[in-house]
Amino acid sequence: MSKRKHIQADDDSDDSSENLIDVDFDFFDPNPDVDFQAVKRLIGQLFSADAELLHPHDLAELILSQPQVGSTVKTDGKESDPYAVLTVLNLHVHQNNPAIKSLVEYALLKSQPDAAFHSALHSLIGPAALGSSNHVGYVFSERLINMPVQVMPHMYRMLVDELRAAVEQNQPFKYGHLLLISRTYRLSSEEEAALNAQPFPSQSKKRRAQTQVQPTSASGIYSFHHEDMVIQKFASHVLDFSFSNSQPREQDAFGLDLSARMMLVSADKLPELVVAMSEAFLTSP
Repeated sequence: MSKRKHIQADDDSDDSSENLIDVDFDFFDPNPDVDFQAVKRLIGQLFSADAELLHPHDLAELILSQPQVGSTVKTDGKESDPYAVLTVLNLHVHQNNPAIKSLVEYALLKSQPDAAFHSALHSLIGPAALGSSNHVGYVFSERLINMPVQVMPHMYRMLVDELRAAVEQNQPFKYGHLLLISRTYRLSSEEEAALNAQPFPSQSKKRRAQTQVQPTSASGIYSFHHEDMVIQKFASHVLDFSFSNSQPREQDAFGLDLSARMMLVSADKLPELVVAMSEAFLTSP
């Protein structure tokens, strides 16, 4: 099903002579017939060196098996590859799926350095908790790196509507909490200074604030997804962690030092979160 939106991806130049970039994005239901390889690539992008630990083939199949909840973003019609995907998977209902089983174990393992976070997760998705009625949804959200953040408030708003409709139809999409895992990267103090010293001559103050990234901790950790700044404000727990299989980056080596962030949000805060995300990225400067 198409959920068409028109988004002007760059509408904030200080110079009226600048050319604006208009892009029409189509929002589609996940399509198992055409989206599998692209979704699997996005899973690999999100989990980087640890992707194979999480059974990406099974995870992609599961994401595409529930087209009534979640959206993909495309620009060349239904048969083209998605540039972004957002959906929620029930960690309790799908606990025996190899990907979900591995994901639960992975989240519990990575949360261990934060005792409070680990305790909260263990009470929600630990072995004794997976049979409870207080379900946790895993939010899979990933997109190509050049996709504008402006698509995300629309995707999250549609997700809220779809979850509400699914619950009204007695489908297992009623959640007490949502678990999110996002991509991050680390910069040295020298790299950080060089990045934020770069000029943005054609951007307004609002877009510069969104584009000129700021670290989320004293250790120089940055997020690939600008919406993480909003999500963190509603999260009860936030933890940055390293991939298990990542190799130390040599000094002056090309590329980024990739890592990840895990966030736990009470599901009843999702509508308010979507409003805040819309205000942050869709309102006029």
